[in-house]
Amino acid sequence: MDRLTIGRLAARSGCKVPTIRYYEQIGLMAAPERSEGNQRLYDHAALQRLAFIRHARDLGFTLDDIRDLLRLSEHPELSCAAADSIARRHLDTVRERIESLRRLESELEKIATACQSDTVRDCRVIEMLAGSGELRK
Repeated sequence: MDRLTIGRLAARSGCKVPTIRYYEQIGLMAAPERSEGNQRLYDHAALQRLAFIRHARDLGFTLDDIRDLLRLSEHPELSCAAADSIARRHLDTVRERIESLRRLESELEKIATACQSDTVRDCRVIEMLAGSGELRK
């Protein structure tokens, strides 16, 4: 594979150029080689690493978790217990968010279906959001 400029890396990975630069700045991506014209040049390993980061971000992992997972991936001889722990912790967080979103959905459904008024003066949505209506019945 030929070396990729940052623009081509962005196009191939689906990441934006500023995001790639940010990942370099915070140490998730190594500083790339430079051309004689000082352009960043990336190899296939950089594309793979960026794909890993992007997939992990799409799954909602934090940058710190991704950093830890990348460090672990550099030592394939180690136990995967630490990686499992990171994934399980994240799964717990996702499940908590889902439960919170279900409660939010329920409250919003109550608000959205509460109003049968023609005017804002008598609007139950406004009243409930203002805190003067019963919301959690």
